[in-house]
Amino acid sequence: MKPVVADGDSLRRLFAATTEHTFEVDLGVADPPLIEYLVDLLIRFIRVEAIFKVRNTVGRRLEDVAEMMIEAEQRQANPQREIYRHIGDFTLFWTGVYPEVLSSMQAPDRRDHLVDYFQQGKRSYYLASTFDQKPYDQQAPILRRLSDEFELCTYGLNRVRSLWQQEASARQRSELSDPDEG
Repeated sequence: MKPVVADGDSLRRLFAATTEHTFEVDLGVADPPLIEYLVDLLIRFIRVEAIFKVRNTVGRRLEDVAEMMIEAEQRQANPQREIYRHIGDFTLFWTGVYPEVLSSMQAPDRRDHLVDYFQQGKRSYYLASTFDQKPYDQQAPILRRLSDEFELCTYGLNRVRSLWQQEASARQRSELSDPDEG
C-alpha cells in the first residue's frame, strides 16, 4: 500500500492544492496571502503541541479559549499579540476543520461553555492585527481579513476537509479494487 503522504512537502502540496481550489475556484476568493496563511495554519496544527502551544506564566498548557483570553489580557506587546493570533487560529481550526469537536470543547463542565468561538476568533484576529508595526506590518492585513472573513474561512476550511475525505475514500476504493497497485 502506498503511503497517503510521503513527506512534509507532499503534505504542504496537498493542503495548498485543496485550499487553493476551495477558496479560488469554489468560493471565488483569489487572495494568495490569505490562502497561504490558511495552508500554514493547517501545517502548523498537524502537531498537537502547536494547537495547545499557549502556556500561562508558570508554564501550564492552556487548552480553553477562556483561559487563553485571560492570559492575553495579562500580557503586553509581542506575547499578547501572539496569544491573540493563536486564539484566532485555534478557533478557526476547530470551527472550520473539526466543528464536531466543539460540543465537547464547549460542554457545560468546560470553561468554554459560554464562549462563542466565532466571536472570539474574529475579535482575537482583529486585536492581533492592531499590532501593525515592524515586524508585524506584513501579517497585520491578513489577520484583519481573517477577522472580517472569519465565517467564510470557517466554511472554506470545512470544504477543504471534505475534499481530503473524498480523496481518502477514492484512494481506499482504488486500493480495494486493485490491491496489486499499492
